[in-house]
Amino acid sequence: MVANAGGKKLSSLPFPAIVGQAELKRVLLAVAADDGLDGALIVGEKGTAKSTAVRALVDLLPEQRVVADCPYGCSPDEPELQCVDCRERDPDELPVETRPVPLVTLPLGATRDRVVGTLSVEDALAGEADFDPGLLARANRGILYVDEVNLLDDHLVDVVLDAAASGVNTVERDGISVSHPANVTLVGTMNPEEGDLRPQLRDRFALQATVEGCREIDDRVEIIDRALEADGGSASDPRTEYADKVETLRDELAAARDRLSTVTLPAEFKERIARLCLEAGVDGHRGDVATARTAVALAALEGRETVVESDVREAATYTLPHRLRSTPFEDEPDLDDLLEDRFDEESSGEEEGEGEGEDGGDRDDAGESDGDEASEDEPAADSSDGDRPGDSDRTEGESSGDDDSSEGSSEPDGDDAGDGTRPVSADQSPTDPGDERSDDGSSEGESESAGSSGDGDDETAQPLVPGQQRAEIGEAAAPDLETPTADRGEGATATGTRARTTPSTDNRGARVRTEPASGEGPIDAAASIRSAAARGESRVQERDLCRSVRSGETSVTIVFAVDASASMRPAMRTAKGVVLELLRDSYEHRDRVAFVAFAGEDADVLLPPTDSVSLAARHLKDLPSGDRTPLPAGLETSRRVLERADTDASVVVLVTDGRANVADGSPTDATRTAARALASDDTRVVVVDAGDDSRAGLSELVAGETDGELVDLASLSADTVRAAAESAVDEP
Repeated sequence: MVANAGGKKLSSLPFPAIVGQAELKRVLLAVAADDGLDGALIVGEKGTAKSTAVRALVDLLPEQRVVADCPYGCSPDEPELQCVDCRERDPDELPVETRPVPLVTLPLGATRDRVVGTLSVEDALAGEADFDPGLLARANRGILYVDEVNLLDDHLVDVVLDAAASGVNTVERDGISVSHPANVTLVGTMNPEEGDLRPQLRDRFALQATVEGCREIDDRVEIIDRALEADGGSASDPRTEYADKVETLRDELAAARDRLSTVTLPAEFKERIARLCLEAGVDGHRGDVATARTAVALAALEGRETVVESDVREAATYTLPHRLRSTPFEDEPDLDDLLEDRFDEESSGEEEGEGEGEDGGDRDDAGESDGDEASEDEPAADSSDGDRPGDSDRTEGESSGDDDSSEGSSEPDGDDAGDGTRPVSADQSPTDPGDERSDDGSSEGESESAGSSGDGDDETAQPLVPGQQRAEIGEAAAPDLETPTADRGEGATATGTRARTTPSTDNRGARVRTEPASGEGPIDAAASIRSAAARGESRVQERDLCRSVRSGETSVTIVFAVDASASMRPAMRTAKGVVLELLRDSYEHRDRVAFVAFAGEDADVLLPPTDSVSLAARHLKDLPSGDRTPLPAGLETSRRVLERADTDASVVVLVTDGRANVADGSPTDATRTAARALASDDTRVVVVDAGDDSRAGLSELVAGETDGELVDLASLSADTVRAAAESAVDEP
């Protein structure tokens, strides 16, 4: 749907009338100021004005000159960005009109054809093969808004992000091949409580804003008043009341867009950004480029011609939190600590240099000399800053540095802050060479930051059950694993889930393509008509019949059932590393993971089924330890976890020495009964025998009763579990 169809106003609440949410406003204004920042992710609770702010933003953007009869809204002044038809026409004869910046909403239920476009069924019925543009075409030179982007089908998210990065949408299907401009600014919102977004997708968003509801009573009352005014429940009209502020903010934004190309980012700030991203463990270079672009945009919004330190620091709080590396093997860096180490240390170095130079007459000469050296390096740095905007976007992890900003968002909007801009604390000149002398101190700050990680884990540790004691698992070496990246090999179709693309028999799943129909099954009428039209026929014949090929995502729940008895202590160090490696595999496929520990008298569910790898990793740091092995309880608890889980397939990875000694009656009989119950639920089982002698335990018994795979601890690998999961998916 196109939100501004007919030129209607997009939001009943003006941008300055939104109470609080300073960070949200600031991020949206930065994206609006620089088209190179082609994506913003808004993360927060429901009902925090996320959608309202995006709709209100369009009112601030200047109207566009477009080719009146172009379905893509091409600019008559930029031939290089026009579609093929507009480029082939005489520029002087192009009909021109003005229109508001389009805001196109991508519904969660949209099909691939609706997003990218397809052959027009209406024209196909008339015997013509014409392209029917999709939502990407309508959003060209505008904003594509995706509410709850984390719930959108992965194949649609990939298509949208690829188009946003390249600025071109290419459609090759149903006998047609079309490419058209798709220069869109992508704005997505999500509520993390409803599911996370793949790190590969997070990295494609240039900025992230974290929002939360206002905590002050006065602010909440003001929100009620604004909502009633917008609904017509008050005599005052917010559009009239805030008309002057909207006009002022519109002029400031237009001036910032004009000023953007003249804003200078000093070379030393480029170096600081690069060092900051390196210390934060940011993968790739999108974070570096996005931070630089955002700092320039913020300076332009403030009316400055040169970026200052506060611009860079503020930009980093928007561009890095969602890119901080978060793996099962280490804690993500604290962004606040990194910013303090990088900026405060270098600022103190500048002050030191100023103090030493006050009594000497040679300071100015030295400063000029250093400034000349810096200027020589500047062109090289500038070349990296001029990359294609689409490459400067969007990784993983929740925002660790946004709490302060969120609290600040609950402050009442005053006359000065109503536009959502943030005042600069100090216009610090970046020309002092003192920053270059602080490079030696950067590694010191980095080691301090790394050394401080992991101190707060006791707060989330699992409480012990009566009769248990906590055992230190040991300093296990993390397996050499690659952190999931956005790059995929040529021809790879995986999108982070086990998606099976098969001909549709029940019209379920997302339609990804069509193929000639054969045998029985439903016919795709629209595709059949398009097939006939592509041959120039006006009637559908048998050879034109097509059926849909749909992609259905198969969910797999993997339960790690780990023996935490005292007899397992010698093998626990190795087991921990193996389980973490398996966890990485389940994380890559976005499967849900549960963790059951059995020790003492019973089994405990330490981690219910979840797709949060960071949450699972925290619970693997400490395990409760007991002096007995309730193996039947571990199997039965795992079965109950899977029974409650809404999953298509299930896998149990049992790590034990098989020395069961706790049960109601015979431990062997109880283990056999529990294993048979697990097998009756069609659960794939991988038994990891961690004992010294498999004949002395019940591991072989469990594997036999469940028709599972028995492996020793040394030969266990992620491929073993991956194969078990695929087998569980393939079983009817």
